[in-house]
Amino acid sequence: MENYTYNSFTLQLEGLKVSDDSMYPAFFFFFISYLFIMFSNVGIVFLVCTQKSLHQPMYLLFCNLPINDILGNSIMVPRLLADMLLPPSERLISYYECVVQAFTTHMFATASHTILMIMSFDRYVAICNPLRYATIMNKTMVIKLTVSAWGVAFVLVGILLGLTIRLNRCRTLISNPYCDNASLFKLSCESVFINNVYGLTFTVVLLTASIGSVVLTYSKITAVCLTSKIKSLNSKALQTCSTHLSVFMIMFLCGMVIVIMHRFPQYSDYRKLSAILFHIIPGSLNPIIYGMQSTEIRIFLSKLFQSKNILPLF
Repeated sequence: MENYTYNSFTLQLEGLKVSDDSMYPAFFFFFISYLFIMFSNVGIVFLVCTQKSLHQPMYLLFCNLPINDILGNSIMVPRLLADMLLPPSERLISYYECVVQAFTTHMFATASHTILMIMSFDRYVAICNPLRYATIMNKTMVIKLTVSAWGVAFVLVGILLGLTIRLNRCRTLISNPYCDNASLFKLSCESVFINNVYGLTFTVVLLTASIGSVVLTYSKITAVCLTSKIKSLNSKALQTCSTHLSVFMIMFLCGMVIVIMHRFPQYSDYRKLSAILFHIIPGSLNPIIYGMQSTEIRIFLSKLFQSKNILPLF
């Protein structure tokens, strides 16, 4: 008969299973990746906030993406790195810390979708209604879109975790490298039917809205480009839309890998690794993609480095 510990406030994380030979290479890979994510994303946010030339709706909305990457990785990666250096029996986490980690993990994933949705709306207005762009995408609209992106994510995830924390717990092992909603409600011996129904509905609604908004807006953008004879408009549309689509596809593919891996329990270690990479890969590539594609950011960085090169050396 299995022994149960009811409502324990100390949980044990299974962590990422790595061999002794690969532990330190894996640790330094995640550590360097985390430093790069922090440096590049904080740099993008600082750049957008301090440079008046970047105080445009497109960059102000995009600024939500690096903020989301910073928050999502700051809660998960440092804890993961610390646990990698500990034996499995010492990878302990308090219940409240686990709930916070689960909340931020799902906020990161949900906000990634909602932020890309409001960015696709901005690109739609800029290309399909260029003459009214300044009128529609004013400061008030930018604030409304930003609040709605974070607000919708907060409400959806709040309900998701609220349904989980109501459950009594009879287990203490988190079979994951970090806490998430599924890991938390699996600690319960009660019925989790409502959790599964809401989780499935939540996922379907979010993905339908995210994919639907991208398909709808970019279908209309494509129609405008095909009927337009203005080469500069088509070039600008191609540049900005390819950037947005690249970020969306990276996030979508990383998420789909996790979903597919759930269907193969024998590959649980690969699923855990893919769950970690879901945070790291988009957070690393987003600033590179937007930094390389954004003309304004490239011009500013080139001027910055040129000014440093011409400074006299003493």
